[in-house]
Amino acid sequence: MNIIITCRHMDLTKNLKEYAEEKIGRFKKYLGNVSEANVTLSVEKYRHTAEVLLKVNGSFIQAVSTTEEMYSSIDEVVEKLARQVKKFKDKTVSQRKSKSKAASLPEAVDTLPTIIKNKSYNIKPMSVEEAAMQMDLSDKAFFVFTNASSGNINVLYKRNDGNFGLIEPIK
Repeated sequence: MNIIITCRHMDLTKNLKEYAEEKIGRFKKYLGNVSEANVTLSVEKYRHTAEVLLKVNGSFIQAVSTTEEMYSSIDEVVEKLARQVKKFKDKTVSQRKSKSKAASLPEAVDTLPTIIKNKSYNIKPMSVEEAAMQMDLSDKAFFVFTNASSGNINVLYKRNDGNFGLIEPIK
């Protein structure tokens, strides 16, 4: 596993680097297929933030923690990641056991948002169920993916009622 540590507004000490690598390195034995771990450590006034992004077979597991000390931020983010990794493994095992398809998600009304941030990343073809699992693991409001069955770009989003909505292009 390749561990990349980036610091913002602070210097990376040898002890802090070893501590972060030791804590994040533990996930390799639970998830043997972790290709990369991006660790971002930042300090803003009294807020010490640790953010970790694990890349697992094209999927992402992310956690963020902010406390008053960097070591406790790292500990807390590792605890959050551990819960998400357990959830990820449970879902992947249950998906393999039961091949039944979930009911189709309702379509959503497409509105034009104001663009305030531009972000790009590689997307792999996946089913709607896999995309829902990824979105659930990342705790984001939406997830963009390539639908494996149609080959089109789709957007999965979390509705206010707690359910998911799916935006599909019309041919």
